[in-house]
Amino acid sequence: MSSKDQNGEAAYKVLARELRQAILGRRYVDGTRLPTEAELAAEYQVSRQTVRRAFHDLVSEGMVYRVPGRGTFAAPRDGQYLRQFGSIEDLMGLSLDTQLEVLRPLRRKVDIDAASRLRLDSDAVHTVVFLRTHNGEAFCHTTVHLHPAAAEALGDVAELTERGAVSDVTIIGLLDTRLPSPIAEAEQSITAAAAEKPLANALGCHAGDPLLRVDRIYLTTDQQPVELAINHFLPEQYSYRVKLRRNTR
Repeated sequence: MSSKDQNGEAAYKVLARELRQAILGRRYVDGTRLPTEAELAAEYQVSRQTVRRAFHDLVSEGMVYRVPGRGTFAAPRDGQYLRQFGSIEDLMGLSLDTQLEVLRPLRRKVDIDAASRLRLDSDAVHTVVFLRTHNGEAFCHTTVHLHPAAAEALGDVAELTERGAVSDVTIIGLLDTRLPSPIAEAEQSITAAAAEKPLANALGCHAGDPLLRVDRIYLTTDQQPVELAINHFLPEQYSYRVKLRRNTR
């Protein structure tokens, strides 16, 4: 692995993501020691400084802790759902430790606002509504609106077309393997919202409780918007972190 991968992402970020997914996938259970800096540097063909920077990110996220003279260990999760989203791959990684439960199956509907945000000529989109759960607890309610071409690509996926279906799929993961052009980027906005009664019932909170609303529009490599996902998160079940770096040049 060079200092950057083929997409221009820094090597330490790539390594941090792979280690994060390994931890979430239970390859390293609570308290398990991770490989040493030297072992990881040899395995991934990077410098020890790259490994050190990856560990630094994971420590700041609470994914691992370091004991001087002993090594780096997977932190106890204590039932808490913590994740840092820094790439499309991180979003696809939701399939590692969460499940999707369909509340309203994929169906065609008229939604002028969603169609406009997907830059469609018509007012019709295809919509699926589901809960995302972690360890049996609902932490996110999601309404996904799809471009007709994207909906056609997913029309035979039972995990999205049957009410009550439970699976570990992610919609962008499915689209990435079925569309002519892969998912390349996402445009995101984050706002606060009060839980309306249907959302409160689905998430197990009280009407009026604060929720974190995250809207994402996914685009393919040819800049075609194919999915609009409107997510409502329980704040006590979800942590969103982003690192800001000052340009000192």
